[in-house]
Formats: sequence, C-alpha cells, structure tokens
Amino acid sequence: MFISRTPYRLSLFGGGTDYPSYYLKYGGEVISTTINKYVFVSCRHLPNFFKGNIRVSYSKIEEVNDIKKIKHPSVRSVLKYLNIKKNVEIHYDGDLPGKSGLGSSSAFTVGLLNAAYLYKNKKEYKKKINLALKAIHVEQNLNKETVGSQDQTSVSIGGFNNIYFKKNGKISYNTIHLKKNFKERLNKNLLLFSTGKFRRANEITKTYANKLFKKEIFLEEIKKITSEAKKILLYNNKNINDLGRLMHESWKLKKSLSNRISNTFIDDLYNKAIEAGASGGKLLGAGGGGFLLFYVPGSKKKIKKSLKNLVHVPFEFENEGTKIIYK
Repeated sequence: MFISRTPYRLSLFGGGTDYPSYYLKYGGEVISTTINKYVFVSCRHLPNFFKGNIRVSYSKIEEVNDIKKIKHPSVRSVLKYLNIKKNVEIHYDGDLPGKSGLGSSSAFTVGLLNAAYLYKNKKEYKKKINLALKAIHVEQNLNKETVGSQDQTSVSIGGFNNIYFKKNGKISYNTIHLKKNFKERLNKNLLLFSTGKFRRANEITKTYANKLFKKEIFLEEIKKITSEAKKILLYNNKNINDLGRLMHESWKLKKSLSNRISNTFIDDLYNKAIEAGASGGKLLGAGGGGFLLFYVPGSKKKIKKSLKNLVHVPFEFENEGTKIIYK
C-alpha cells in the first residue's frame, strides 16, 4: 500500500491568467500558497474477494472489472494512462470538502499519480514540477476539463510560490521565502470561511475560460496587481497591509470576467466582511461558491461575528507539497 498526502492551496493573486486559452497567447503569472489541510489518497493491491478487480472509494464506492466503466474521471484517466488494468484499490479522504475552490480536484489527481506511480513499481517523483505537468495532462487533455494550470503546480511543489505560465506552454516557478515574523503576521491576518455552497469548477469555468482572450484588459490589470503583491512578499515589505487592498482590487477585476464568478449571496457576504473591517478578500477558485478568504489587518472578532453563519477554518502555511507518507 502507498499513501500520498497532498495539500490544498490558496490562490492569492493572478487567478485567471493560468488558463491555457489566455497564457499561450499572453503569458500568465500567479502567486499561491499551500496550507496544512490535506487530501489523502491510498493505492493498494486489491484482494480477490471483492466484486470487481478495481475498487474506488470516495463519496461513492465503485467496483468494476473494466477501467472504462469507472465513473470518476481522474481515476479512470490515471489508471488508463499508467496502464493499471486490475487488482487495485484506491481510497480518498480529505480534510475539507471538495468542489470548494481550494484545488481539491487537482490535489486528488496529483496525489493519485504520486501513489499510483509507486504502485507500478516506479520510483517516487523527486522533481515535483514534472508530477504537476502529468496532472495537468490528465485533467486538461485526457479528462477534457476546462481548468487552469495553477492548482496542479501549487499543490505538487508546496509552499509560497510565484508561478509563471509561458506562451510556449512551459511552466516555471520561484519560491517566495518569507521571514518568520512576516509569515506569522500574514497568516494571522488571513481568515478563511466556507460559504457552504459547493460547485464543480469545470461547470463554471467552461462558460468563460475559453473566452479569456476577450478579457485581455482585465487580465493585464490582474497581472499588474500580481507584480505589485510580489514585491511586498519578496522583500518582506513593511507595507504588508497593502495586500488587502490589492486583493480587493483583484477581486473586483476577476468578477468582471464573467457573471458566473459571483452572485448576490457571495456579494452580500463579502460586503459584510468589508463593513466589519476586512480590507480586501476574494472568493477562491472558479466562482459560484466555495471558500471566501479575507485580509483583516485589525480585530478579527467583528469579522467572525458578521459571518457567524459560516464555518471559519483556521490554517497555517505549509511547504512540503505532495508527498508519500506511507509505503
């Protein structure tokens, strides 16, 4: 048996520029970080007393004798891609709900690839960027999903990263090293809340992702904000609270990309938080629901009180990315 652990991610700046429909023409750039909440995927040899010779356990249990009959798209594609045809059981557990804008789908794909490669008696991945590229191939090319390339990269390598998406399709990254005091202050000033509304990112993004080239003006502004935020983070700038303002500006721009990204419910929650003292924030992920992230430079009590009907999720930054925790 092999068990992988893969973190969820927070997309802080640059979201939208990581879709191939945009960056293959203009180039993209994001800043994201992973947190200490995880997706766990186990992969083991399946004993012969089950109904099928392939067993998949997530929110459903699938027992089949043919890969083609697997309903879970990433499981079906990964097994086919690695030529694993039988005698395998895959089990999924997550610290947080799926369909929530925290990169859970990509964390699952990355974690499954990580464990499944070992199941095939291949060496554990040392260059995690290559694992990310495999996951991108599975989701974008094999599953035909309209998703970006940020999540797979972020959850694979872990930590605070500035990720670049180049016109030639290549992906690179620079790790942002934060000083201890700066990192602790930033962590303290970020509050994460579940809206209780969950959706499939692919269903939202397919309504606008392939038309992002028409939103070039908005995305160029988002890239400028990303560059400004990068300077604050790279140099552990004293103007740390400017990150809240930049998040607010970026969120307004992102909402301009599609009327499916936000809605009255989300806007009301966001406005409540701003009135209670948040200087900025954003809905994480593709839109429509999931988790709200706020930058709060002052008292956190007012924010929590104003959003008392939502679940507050405390977190810390993590640096490891996907890893095998049992083999």
